[in-house]
Amino acid sequence: MSIPSNRTFPHSAATDTGISRLALSAADKQARDWFVATTRELGCEVSVDAMGNTFAVRPGRKRGPPTCAGSHLDTQPMGGRYDGILGVCAGVEMLRVLKDEEVETEFPVGVVNWTNEEGARFPISMVSSGVWAGSIPLETAHNLKEVGSGGRTMKQELEAIGYLGHMDASHKAMPLGAHFELHIAYRWHTLTVRGRAAHTGTTPFAARADPLLATAKLLLAAHRIAAAHGGLASTGILSLAPGAVNTVPSRAVFSLDIRAAADETLLKMEEEMRAEFEQLASGERVAEGEVRGKGCGVEWRLDAPSGAVRFDEGCVRCVEEAAGEEGLASCAMTSGAGEWVLGCVVWKGG
Repeated sequence: MSIPSNRTFPHSAATDTGISRLALSAADKQARDWFVATTRELGCEVSVDAMGNTFAVRPGRKRGPPTCAGSHLDTQPMGGRYDGILGVCAGVEMLRVLKDEEVETEFPVGVVNWTNEEGARFPISMVSSGVWAGSIPLETAHNLKEVGSGGRTMKQELEAIGYLGHMDASHKAMPLGAHFELHIAYRWHTLTVRGRAAHTGTTPFAARADPLLATAKLLLAAHRIAAAHGGLASTGILSLAPGAVNTVPSRAVFSLDIRAAADETLLKMEEEMRAEFEQLASGERVAEGEVRGKGCGVEWRLDAPSGAVRFDEGCVRCVEEAAGEEGLASCAMTSGAGEWVLGCVVWKGG
């Protein structure tokens, strides 16, 4: 089988690093419409569930749960060109090759586009696949509000772009025989550092409880601790209150995404961060040249835990054997990105 190079795939607004297509935006609707139209042309029956997850299934000689490929069409605000989009487009290309070569499979095969996998606009990663797997309640997901000041919920935006499906978002309504994704363990937290608002011109350093200064120290500590364990720590959202030029903030709220290849490493990183954050925020530890202030309090909220997952050995072996038959070498890699298959472990085990 050969794959032509002149295929047409969805695109969106260009950025310095790739594209921008936030979940349930107008650009996401365009990509979804392309996916639905293309897979129907390739002989698939398309179903959309209550979370907008879209399943394109090509029938086989026998009935049964389909073996699917896929990923997601939404991106980060500055997303790479080969993130989830590659997983979806590779699945579509599979369908096209099967049609061009007139291949009839024993059982159904298909492609899935999962909604808001990135969690960039609605801040729970893999939320819709989590609903499908039974690990996240539908109501929780539907009421999830977008990041920023917009205040729109997932359900509102699903309705707005026409992808609030009637099918239950559940592995019971749409079971899969297996899923392959061309594409670790992580924990998302929201931290709140509380201090005291003060006038910048009349309050000396020693009298300040400055949550932004404390946050800067915490972020440096997170970087150092993660690096020492071979992990990662990142912050993509930071907000201050009250937000005036000449006022020391009273509160700083920031996201903290920590990742590692093993659960025990991840938990050790978090344990060390909690202990050191407390010392730094309270003012117990002050670097040379700094003025010790009044100290701040730190509150942690766990938003999205996900343990490290080993993929099904049978599926991995299938990929290795297929590569070998084509004379291609293969190697195992650890993925640092959280993807939908992590959420499905709950379904598989239960």
